[in-house]
This record gives sequence, structure tokens and C-alpha cells, in this order.
Amino acid sequence: MENNFFGITDIGKQRDNNEDTFIAQKADDGKHIIACVIDGVGGYSGGEVAADIARESILEQLSYIAGDVVPLMVNTIGKANQRIYEQKQGNKQLENMACVLTLAVIDIPNNQFHYAHVGDTRLYLLRDNSLIKISKDHSFVGFLEDSGRLSEEAAMDHPKRNEINKALGFNPQIAKDPDFVETGHSPFLPGDLLLICSDGLTDLVDKSLITKILTGGGSIQSKGEKLIDAANSRGGKDNVTVVLVQNDKAPRQHNATRPATNSKTAEEVIDPLLQPKLPEGPAVVPVKQKSNRGTMVVLFILLALAIAGFLWQFWLNYQLKQPEVKVLAAPVKVKNAEELKLQDTINKLKGNTLIISAADFNQPIVLSDTLHIQKDSLYIKAKGSIVFKRDSAYAGPAISLAVNSKYVVLDSVAFDGFNVAVATHNDALVLKHVVFNNCAVPVQTSYIFPQNKFVSGRLFGGMFKIDTLSKTTK
Repeated sequence: MENNFFGITDIGKQRDNNEDTFIAQKADDGKHIIACVIDGVGGYSGGEVAADIARESILEQLSYIAGDVVPLMVNTIGKANQRIYEQKQGNKQLENMACVLTLAVIDIPNNQFHYAHVGDTRLYLLRDNSLIKISKDHSFVGFLEDSGRLSEEAAMDHPKRNEINKALGFNPQIAKDPDFVETGHSPFLPGDLLLICSDGLTDLVDKSLITKILTGGGSIQSKGEKLIDAANSRGGKDNVTVVLVQNDKAPRQHNATRPATNSKTAEEVIDPLLQPKLPEGPAVVPVKQKSNRGTMVVLFILLALAIAGFLWQFWLNYQLKQPEVKVLAAPVKVKNAEELKLQDTINKLKGNTLIISAADFNQPIVLSDTLHIQKDSLYIKAKGSIVFKRDSAYAGPAISLAVNSKYVVLDSVAFDGFNVAVATHNDALVLKHVVFNNCAVPVQTSYIFPQNKFVSGRLFGGMFKIDTLSKTTK
């Protein structure tokens, strides 16, 4: 795939500086394309600086791409946010700077892409001449448009079009909010085209014209330039940035083949000349001779029965001499009423959010066995002081996530005295204001990999942080 990605940015017709920047290049492994549009928040000093910090941080963190890509992208955006915030703290002239971005990592060999998004930059997918908006605008007007309450034309002219509610640099603790970064992945099939752009394009050029340009003739470079020209011809009120990535692989075609046939003809198969010849002359009927075979069979059976009887008697005598062995039944764990009620509540929960109220459970909740979470996604939120305490005779984990669990949040709970507090797999667990007291291993994570496959990747040491908010739990 050569010349299948392109990026361009333009200052527009009414701005004095360009607060946009972009990334459109292959990763160091040569297998992935990094595509990103970053828009410094307009109206604030330092938007251009924030965009540059985010760009440098992304290129640094994504120099090596392996393993589960989406958590890597979320971690990358978190680090970029932290660097912008720290830069603001050290320079009062930049204290209001921020930026929004849309980041995509395209897996070329496997025909798919992953994305992470914050703000009102946009990600589109063109497939079969149909343009689909993938990302959602993190703004009130964007929400109205995405939910169908506002038409595209009305949204483009809305006076609060550019008021966003999410950006990098405003909050240093975005890692604690699992919903802050919008993420996803999708197939990227031969013929597909990805468009990432700043709001300088979509505020002035509607979807129908964008589709017409992208489905027209020419290279992706010429299409990118035409999109910039379209925005500027309509006033160019803002900086305009476009990144395009195309899957230009040829669709696979399988040629029909005839079924394999035997090289011999039907005549050759049944040719009597190929059959063995019978001896000539009168037919001779052989006379059956008497045999002792029947007698030998009877003697063999009698001998086998005699040996079997001897072995049976020997086994009985051996068993009579053995001392009696008492089999002790394993003790049956008897769960208390509180943990039975909680496990039953988790199992029967119809939605994905569980509120555990301290008023409904005696405190602490003593666990004599593991609480099992089998759901794909679950948000457990404590209302009041909820403490899980290990029974003195129990040595297992307090909570165990199933292998198929993908997103489980524990919010405002505490664990006391467990050898292992939470046992999880891959990157399914998210913690918010969780306290671990006297737990030898707070979180035990197992990574599940396919057998007989080469595995590459890295673990993220910065995915959990100590809260600055002090909470005391009895």
C-alpha cells in the first residue's frame, strides 16, 4: 500500500495563526498507519502549543504498537493530557490552553482500524460511496445533531456550535473517568477510505459535498486539497485540517477450478484385458478336508476361563487383606446471608449498573468465597461505606472477573485482609476511589493469549494512580 495516506492543514481565510496540526505516517513497525487531527481550542492563548505537545506525545508513545491497541491509545491520550496540564501549571500565559483530537491506528495487514476521540474533530468512514460519521461530537450542539434532534444545516449555523465539553488540558485526572475518551474499532476493507478532519471543514462543508469530493476521481492528495478549497471558498472561518487513509488493496478473487479427474478412461478401468485371467480347462471342485480347528478353539476357551478364575480369586484375597480406608468428605463452604444476597443480585442484574447501598448490607460484608462477575460489562457503585472483609478461614480472591469480561468498574468500595482482592483478565478492570487495606495482592491480572502465536506488547504501568482525594473507610 503506497501513497495511501495524506494529511494537509491550512490557516484558513480569517485566522492569524494555525492552531491545527496532524499526523499521517507509518509507525516504526511498518504495519500500522498513525492518522490524527489535533485542533488547539480556538479563542484561548496557547492552543497551538497544546496541539504540538499532544502531537509529540502521541508519536513518542506510539513508536511501538503491539498487543491490545485501544488501551494503548487511551493511555497515550492520558499522557498527552498530563503533559499539557503540567505545562500550563508552569506558565501563566498558557494557563487556558487545551486541544481536541481524533486519533486512528490503522492495522494494514489485518484490514481494521482503531480510534480514540476527544472533542469535536471528526472521524468518517467512506464505504461503497456512503459516508458514515464514526465519532461523536463532545458538545451540546453535536449531541443534538447526532441524536437527530437537530439537522446538519441547523447545527452548522448554531451560535453555540463550537462550545465543547471535553478537551485535553482542562482536567489532570481524565484517566479516572472511563468514559472521557471515546474509543472503538472497525473493519477497514479494501476500497475503504478514512477521513479525519477538524471542525474548520465540517462547520462550512456539508456531508453531501464531502461525499461528492471523496467519491470523485483523482488521488487522495487531490481529494484532500479539494476539501480544503471547499472550506476556504465558503469563508474559511477557521483553520482547516484533513487526513485521509485509503485501503487500496485489490479485492481477493478466487478462480474457479475443475474437479480433479482420474487419468484413466472408463474403458481402461473396465477393460477385461486388465483383469486377472482364470486358468483354462474344466472346472475342478476342491474336496474339503477335515480339520482340528474346532477342537483347538474349545481348548483355548477352557484355558482362558481357568486363568480368569484364578486371577479373580487372587484379587478377592488381596482385597480382604487390605485395611479399611475411610474417605473424608471435603467440608462444604457455607456462605453467609450477605454474600449470598450480593452474588444473587449480581447474577440477576438486568442492566449494567449496580448500586450497592450500605443501608441494604450489614457492614463489613464478610466473604467466605469469591464473588464471581460473569457479565461482559458492569459498573458497581457504592453508596455509603461498603467494605469487603475476608473471612478468617478463606484464602481466595474477593472478586473474580470472567475471562469474557471486557469492562468492569469498581467505584468507592474497600477491601480488607484479602490475599488477592480482585482477580481479572487482560485490561477489563477500572478502579475509581477504591481502597485496599492489608491486601497482599490488590489486583491480580492474567493476560490471555492465543496458543502457538507470536506475542508482542507491553504492560502499562501508568494506568492506575493514587487519588489525591482522601477518603477514610472504617
